[in-house]
Amino acid sequence: MKVLFLVQGEQRAILDRLYEGVQHHCDCDLRWLSRDEQADLRGYFRAQVDVERYDRILFFLRFKQEIRQVSFIRSVPNLVILEHDAYQNYIDCKYRGRFSAHYRKLPWARVISSGYDVTRRLQAEGVDAVFVPKGYDQSLLRDLESERDIELAFLGSTKSDAYSGRKELLDELGKSENLVVTRTSSGEDYLKTLNRIRFFVSADVGMGEYMIKNFEAMACGCVLLAYDQGEEENRALGFVDLENLVLYKSVDELRRKLAILRDDPARAARIAACGRALAVERYSFERIGAQIVEALAPPLRPRAATNWLTRLRNRWGI
Repeated sequence: MKVLFLVQGEQRAILDRLYEGVQHHCDCDLRWLSRDEQADLRGYFRAQVDVERYDRILFFLRFKQEIRQVSFIRSVPNLVILEHDAYQNYIDCKYRGRFSAHYRKLPWARVISSGYDVTRRLQAEGVDAVFVPKGYDQSLLRDLESERDIELAFLGSTKSDAYSGRKELLDELGKSENLVVTRTSSGEDYLKTLNRIRFFVSADVGMGEYMIKNFEAMACGCVLLAYDQGEEENRALGFVDLENLVLYKSVDELRRKLAILRDDPARAARIAACGRALAVERYSFERIGAQIVEALAPPLRPRAATNWLTRLRNRWGI
């Protein structure tokens, strides 16, 4: 299978190992598109792409740019969209409902979504959606078996509208616990800081899926304290409370379970070890890349002829 894989040339997360994971499992033409190229996909395709060469064309581009160019994207054959942010379709933020509206205009395209529940909800709306979770960079992140001198911490952003619930929970927890909330640079600094943390607080409040940081913290041997995204999401990921992570739905519950583990360091160590083993076994970007390629393989939906009513709906997003 010959795949054209278009990705963002500039983004905060370093996902090179994920792209390599895809390349390792198919004949993949990987291209990094600049902001200007993403903003003019029609021009880029006209000058740089022979669509007849590819069995699949895989987008992992800025959603903001995709929705502005739907009239052109509708002409792209064999289209699959990889999306890590579709959870925003169902939360209170500026993109609420906009993923659904976008995908209705592309009914033949497949969407690879990183949330199990998000995928099920998209499927219920008629989208050809497939679940492939997030993961972590196995070439960078690992357990260094070093001293963990930061007991309780969160690393990452709290500034986006989508993270308002995260900030509120962390602020509340910080009133009663010695919680470190900070950011680091990507790469070695991030690795070393994760390896200093004993209990990593993941606060993906209201998102409906687990962000990349969960898998990164587990891979580095932290005890992951994760906001509970629900039974089905946990089952799909193999997450088991107090076995390979700690799940909570309130600050009070988090503090109760944290107190138990403080009194039983051996149990905390077992949870960390099981979480690390799960991450290594199932969530390296090499394995996630293979799952993405598997999701590309089944036949796509046929492109039906577009009648006047469909054109009207597409025009007005209804």
